[in-house]
Amino acid sequence: MVVDKRLVLVQNSAMKQAKAMTVRLSEEQAQALEMVASVENRPVSDIIRAAITTHIETRRRDPSFQAGLKDRISQARKLLDR
Repeated sequence: MVVDKRLVLVQNSAMKQAKAMTVRLSEEQAQALEMVASVENRPVSDIIRAAITTHIETRRRDPSFQAGLKDRISQARKLLDR
């Protein structure tokens, strides 16, 4: 299996609309990703979506991230109130 270093991500097909995104990987990352997908007998896109989901869920549970998010929301509200 050969994966172009410019991977295209598409959200889970169960969603009504999918958004394609391009991700540039180093040669080493692309090879490692191909190996993981091969060993798990899964499409590369599934591995990428799972990694993104895990990252987002980890951020959601991180108090430091939550504080930063609340700060951004507060800044946006201040800009809108001007």
